[in-house]
Amino acid sequence: MRFRRVAMVLVLSCVAALAARAFAQTGPGQAVPIRAEPAPVVVLDIKGAIGVGTGHMLEEGFARARAERAGLIVLRMDTPGGLVSATRDIIQAILASPIPVAVYVAPAGARAASAGTYIAYAAHIAAMAPGTHLGAATPVQMGAPGAPAPAPQRREGDKPAEGEGGGQGGAMERKVMNDAVAYLRSLAQLRGRNAEWAEKAVRDAATLTAEEAAKEKVVDLLAGSVDDLLDRVDGRTVRTAEGERTLATRHARVIVVEPSWKSRLLAVVTDPNVAFILLMIGIYGIIFEFWSPGLAGPGLVGVICLIVGLMALSVMPLNLAGVALLLAGLVMLAAEAFTPGFGVLGLGGVAAFIVGGLFLFDPAGADIDFAVGWPVLLAAAATNALLIVGVLGMALRTRRRAVVTGSEQMIGLEGEVLEWHAGRGRIRVHGEIWSARAEDPVAPGTRVRVGRRDGLTLHVGPLGKES
Repeated sequence: MRFRRVAMVLVLSCVAALAARAFAQTGPGQAVPIRAEPAPVVVLDIKGAIGVGTGHMLEEGFARARAERAGLIVLRMDTPGGLVSATRDIIQAILASPIPVAVYVAPAGARAASAGTYIAYAAHIAAMAPGTHLGAATPVQMGAPGAPAPAPQRREGDKPAEGEGGGQGGAMERKVMNDAVAYLRSLAQLRGRNAEWAEKAVRDAATLTAEEAAKEKVVDLLAGSVDDLLDRVDGRTVRTAEGERTLATRHARVIVVEPSWKSRLLAVVTDPNVAFILLMIGIYGIIFEFWSPGLAGPGLVGVICLIVGLMALSVMPLNLAGVALLLAGLVMLAAEAFTPGFGVLGLGGVAAFIVGGLFLFDPAGADIDFAVGWPVLLAAAATNALLIVGVLGMALRTRRRAVVTGSEQMIGLEGEVLEWHAGRGRIRVHGEIWSARAEDPVAPGTRVRVGRRDGLTLHVGPLGKES
């Protein structure tokens, strides 16, 4: 008992000594600093073209960051660009995020081209790994093959150069160009980055390496890895939608969020080639179901593929002229089956189908080459020609053939008269004895042809003349 009392006294003495020492170091009225564990950091990967699947993946990632009470969201990016609508949705999510967002162009060899440049400018912190680059933010329709080059920037009062467009096409190009410039400049001014170079990236498709981007103040810093990035941004103050936030990221726990199956599926089906193929499978499945009612399999597969394909097309920039050409091509190919040979309708249908697929998507809706590939278009056109013209033509030719089963098979057959009297008698057809009638006189032993059947009585006539 005495030993326990001595031990308790010693423990209390040690605690009192430590408290006194801490009080002496901090001074009267000062609290003892307690180092709390930093909030976790959520890392999301943006790889490849930006589309609907990318936007859905970031939406899930931002929700996970809020649930984890993250202190920073890092978008590790390597993209050539993507859909304009998806890019604007991502930028709006970044601007409205209460959690700071850092865009990190990595690994070495990665790029933040076109739409990636806009996202980098919108981020609270922009960083790049050595060996990466960004820029080339010119709208894709401005640089499309065969399109005139965008007009250079001019001061008010300057006259356009000779041959410079001033019509409707030129006005539309200037409208698109000026809108893109204003959008990127506004993001640059919001984040305090180089607005002059932002305009060059749009008007002249300018690009910068990582070192040049840091020197030109297009990005905030260079970092060799995510851990290096977190060390370098620790203690920085950024302004979010809910006010200023001071980052505490050194030694923070890193959570890498993988895209869900739904985001992966959206990324696959919203690929122009996949959506186009799904649409064709849907059309073929429904056609086969009409040809062979009751199978259920082709119709079920066709309806599912058609719904998924239309869902994918509904979130992509469609060109109504391309859709109309596709439908016209299918109609002409179907009409060709009702005409002998492979003629004008078939050739026109294949041509309309290829051109419709080529212009199915509106280039103004993306800043990359967003279209159905030529191999897919040619394969689909050849398949349409073979299936629609060949199969429908075969079905019509089969319909025109003589019936070889049932009661109708007797029509057109030849037989021999066995007995005959007063327009009635018996004949032998296919080794069977039938009752027969005829309007023209016939004699036993002559050959007759069956014209029609009435129950068990055949109506016949002499060869060369049907009854």
